[in-house]
Amino acid sequence: MCAIIIVTISGYNKVMHMEAESVLSHRSTLDVTNQVDTMDPVSVSFEVAQIYERLYRREFPSSLLRVFADIGRLYRGEFPGYHPCETDYHDVQHILEVTLAMTRLMDGCVQATGTRIMHERLFQLGVVSALFHDIGYLRRLDDHEKKHGAEYTRTHVGRGAEFMSWYLPEVGLEELADPAARIVHFTGYEVPVNDIQIEPQYRMVGNLLGSADILAQMADRYYLEKCHDRLYPEFVLGGIARQIDDQGQEKVIFSSPADLIFKTPGFFAGAHKRLEQDLGGVYRYADSHFKGENLYYAVARRNINYARTIAEMQDVSLLRRKLPDSGFQEAA
Repeated sequence: MCAIIIVTISGYNKVMHMEAESVLSHRSTLDVTNQVDTMDPVSVSFEVAQIYERLYRREFPSSLLRVFADIGRLYRGEFPGYHPCETDYHDVQHILEVTLAMTRLMDGCVQATGTRIMHERLFQLGVVSALFHDIGYLRRLDDHEKKHGAEYTRTHVGRGAEFMSWYLPEVGLEELADPAARIVHFTGYEVPVNDIQIEPQYRMVGNLLGSADILAQMADRYYLEKCHDRLYPEFVLGGIARQIDDQGQEKVIFSSPADLIFKTPGFFAGAHKRLEQDLGGVYRYADSHFKGENLYYAVARRNINYARTIAEMQDVSLLRRKLPDSGFQEAA
């Protein structure tokens, strides 16, 4: 009797352990609300469409549904002429997280200011710009200049602008092509924000997109683990970890994955300044979407506080979450 009970309890514990691992793995693909699967373009497009239809009282455009479908094809390597995504940090989950955050910021903007500031065409522009803001990391099949997408880290924003200039007219969104190609620069550092030449009506969309890019990645549940395991290798390939100054001397920016984590709180200080000053503090529109609490900023702050503890202890073994495989395998 006792032996049977022990076996049963042991088996039960094993099953519970397996279920816990399954739940944790599934949660790794969920957004900050634990409701939307950010590895699945269909799941994110459904959430975006719901917000759009609630705000503007009309059906979500089929052209945007096609864009979501093409994003999936592009990152899987099923789009003609392109390699699949090679950057594990700037992957499809990052793209969809930013798009979801962008949509929620635009929703908060409408709730706070009305549709005069964020009318439906600007909303569509914001969605498209978010979906393609990192498309410049993808390599064409005939690309013999680089061997890995991360090698385009310094120039990926400009490459993304070029992609949208030819792609958007192909799917019936020609009038969005020019502003989207400029708005995408609000997510990068190739052009200072104040130097981006853009009409006033589009600057709000750009500020929201730059803010969504910062908030979404820093509020990711696995943000620190992704920085350690995935972002640092991209920085090495992209020439970010070590740089050559004007005198030809090598300057070490990040000496190791651990060093990147130790310096993350300092990066957040700069990101916060960018949110507040360069991007006009529009990240606060998330307060309106979430009915009073900026969930993205709150989760990001928790991540940074933990990074600060790791930096103080100089111990990256405190990163105990195990990253699931990158790419579409997670959603299978």
